[in-house]
Amino acid sequence: MAALGEVAAALESYRGRDRLIRTLGYCCQLVGGVLVECCPAESQAGTRLLAVSAQLSHCRTVLRLFDDLAMFTYTKQYGLGAEEEDGLIRWASVLGNIADQLYYPCEHLAWAADAKVLHVDSARWWALSTALWGISLLLGIARALRMVQKLRRKLQTPMAFTSRLPRSKRRALEAQVWSETLTVLSNLADLANAVHWLPPGILWAGRFPPWLVGLLGTISSLLSVYQATRAREQADTTSP
Repeated sequence: MAALGEVAAALESYRGRDRLIRTLGYCCQLVGGVLVECCPAESQAGTRLLAVSAQLSHCRTVLRLFDDLAMFTYTKQYGLGAEEEDGLIRWASVLGNIADQLYYPCEHLAWAADAKVLHVDSARWWALSTALWGISLLLGIARALRMVQKLRRKLQTPMAFTSRLPRSKRRALEAQVWSETLTVLSNLADLANAVHWLPPGILWAGRFPPWLVGLLGTISSLLSVYQATRAREQADTTSP
C-alpha cells in the first residue's frame, strides 16, 4: 500500500505524471517493436502497442505547450550563473537553458503545423526542435562529466583519506557522483534517439528500428524515475 501511495502522490505532480507517460510510452514502443519484428503471429498486438506509444508521445507534446513559462522562469533565475564557480559548468548550464528555451516554441510550431493550425513546413520545425534537444543533451553530458570530475577530486583529497571528512558528507558526495553518472547515461540514451529523429543523412538518422528507440527511451525513462525516487527519499531523510 505504501508503494501504491507513492505512485499516486507522484501522479499528482506534472513531472511525476510526465515521467510515467514517458516510461509507459517507450515500454509500449519496445514491446510493440519486438512483436512486429520478431513475432509475426503477434504483429497485430505489436501494431496496437506502437499506436498507443504514438498517442502517449502526442499527449506529452500537447502538455509541453504549457512549459514555456516555467522554463523561462528557471532560465531567468539562473541567469548567467554568477554563483557558479566552475566556468565549464556555468556556461554549459547557460547554453543548455537557452537551447531548452528555444526548443519549446519550435516544437509548438511543428505541432501547430501538423494540426493544420499553421500553414508551415512541420518537418523543418521538428528537425530544429530535435537539434536543439540534442544540443541540450550534449551540454548536459558535458556539465555532468565535469561535476563528476570535481566531486571525485573532493573525495580524493587528503582530508577524505584521513577520515576528517564526515561520513555523512562523504556519502552525500558519493551519492551526487552516482546521480551525475546516471544523468550521463540517461542523456546518452536520449541523444542516440535524438540523432535518429534528425533528417536522413546525419550520422545514424532514421536507421533505428522501433524496438531500439523504445529500448533506449525506456532506459532513459527508468533512470529518470530512479533519480527522482532517490532525490525524494533523500529529501524525506534530511527534512526535520
